[in-house]
Amino acid sequence: MPICSPSSSSSSSSSSSTKSWIIHGLAVGAAAAVALGTHAYLYYRRSGKFRSRVIGIIPARFASSRFQGKPLVHILGKPMIQRTWERAKMATSLDHIVVATDDDKIAECCRGFGADVVMTSESCRNGTERCNEALQKLGEQYDVVVNIQGDEPLIEPEIIDGIVRALQAAPDAVFSTAVTSLNLEDAFDPNRVKCVVDNHGYAIYFSRGLIPFNKSGKVNPQFPYLLHLGIQSFDSKFLKIYPELPPTPLQLEEDLEQLKVLENGYKMKVIKVDHEAHGVDVPEDVDKIEHYMRERNLQ
Repeated sequence: MPICSPSSSSSSSSSSSTKSWIIHGLAVGAAAAVALGTHAYLYYRRSGKFRSRVIGIIPARFASSRFQGKPLVHILGKPMIQRTWERAKMATSLDHIVVATDDDKIAECCRGFGADVVMTSESCRNGTERCNEALQKLGEQYDVVVNIQGDEPLIEPEIIDGIVRALQAAPDAVFSTAVTSLNLEDAFDPNRVKCVVDNHGYAIYFSRGLIPFNKSGKVNPQFPYLLHLGIQSFDSKFLKIYPELPPTPLQLEEDLEQLKVLENGYKMKVIKVDHEAHGVDVPEDVDKIEHYMRERNLQ
C-alpha cells in the first residue's frame, strides 16, 4: 500500500449521468418566509446573492485511529487525496477548493499535484472544526462551506452541486448533506452511518446502528434504509458558531459530529442521490475500491 508521490494523469468520471434529487423536492416558500421574511428572501433570491459564494474544503489528517496516513494511500497509482481533489474540481458550484491539513507530508503531496493548502492545528477535533479554522485563515468571504471528505475518492461532482443547491434553497437550514440507498450487507457495519429523514427532507437522526430498528431485530428487505454520505455543506456563519457549541451526549456516544447540530436545534437539509458509496474507512477498503474501479475501467 504505497504512500504519496502525486500522479499527474487525469481523473475520469465514473458516471456523467449521475443525478441527485432532494427528498420531496425543494419547496421552500414557507420556510423562507419564516427564516428571512418574505421580502428579504425574494430580494436575495432575485439578486442571486443568497449564499452565492461557495468554497470546498477537503480536511485531511495523517493520524487517523483506524487508518494512519489514509489521505496519502495510493488507489490505482494516485494518492487518495488527489483523486478526491480532482473529482471536487469538476463541481460547478465551487468558487475555490483547498485542502486543510495539520501534516507536512500531506501538504507537500497536495501542493505537488496543484492543490491550494491551508495548514491547520492538530487540536481540531473533527473535519468541521478543521474547515472552520481553514476558512478563518483564508480571510476571504464565503457564504457556503462544503466539507468534502477526503476518503470518498469517487465522489460525484453532481452530489457536491446538489447539496450546495439544497442549502441555498432552504434558508431555515444551516447544514445540508446527502444520503443514498443502504446496501443490506452494510446494515450492521458501524463504519456505515445511517440516516432517517422527515417528510420535508430534513434530517431526524444519524446512527452507526441500523435505523429504524424494528422489533424483530432483523433487517427488513422492503424498507428503504438510507446511508449517509460524508459530504456536507454549512452556512459559513453557522460554521463559526459550531466549534463554540459544547459536545452533546448523542454526538459523543455515536461519535458523529452531525448530531451536535441536531441536538442544538438546528435544521439540516438532506438530498437523496443515486450513488454507489465507496468510502475508504479501513485498509481493507482500498482493495475493494480498486477492484470496483478496474471492473469499470476507471483510471
